[in-house]
Amino acid sequence: AVLGSYFDILAIRAFPSLTNQEEDLTDFVFNQFVKYCGKPVISLESAIRHPLQSLADQITMRENTTKAKPKVVLTWAPHIKAIPHAVANSFAEWTRGMGHDLTIVQPVGYELDKKFTAGAKIEYNQAKALEGADFVYVKNWSSFNEYGKILYSDSSWMLTENHLKLAPSAKIMHCLPVRRNVELSDEM
Repeated sequence: AVLGSYFDILAIRAFPSLTNQEEDLTDFVFNQFVKYCGKPVISLESAIRHPLQSLADQITMRENTTKAKPKVVLTWAPHIKAIPHAVANSFAEWTRGMGHDLTIVQPVGYELDKKFTAGAKIEYNQAKALEGADFVYVKNWSSFNEYGKILYSDSSWMLTENHLKLAPSAKIMHCLPVRRNVELSDEM
């Protein structure tokens, strides 16, 4: 309420705890601002979504393809710490909303919340998923079902030029900052 008295619009980032799934899924912190500030609130990232990042990603894809329905692959990548689902959730939600051909590939145990992935192809074989991709979005996320946990960390999931032999013209995307030689190899 105090911030609402100072500003006409609030733009906030409200990260998840990755420990209390129920609270995070209600977007508790973000919704407290909406409830009490009395002003418009713009999400710069919340516990479950990153809408402006996804808007920028969709614009980038539109500007860089002539296909009406490009093949887009969201691939899990290893990371050194547990990462929230917000970017992956929003990317999946917006990409499906744009009508693109979306494949989400991850190791077993890293499935995202089905409310964001319904209608996407779910794959566990990265090579198969990447075949013929027009865009490859590289992102880490922690486990949803074993909330906030790192279940698997295999460097073979790091995207390299070798991974793209079956998608040689694919454009690589990442929300940045990227952990070089962890999520993406230097050559990428």
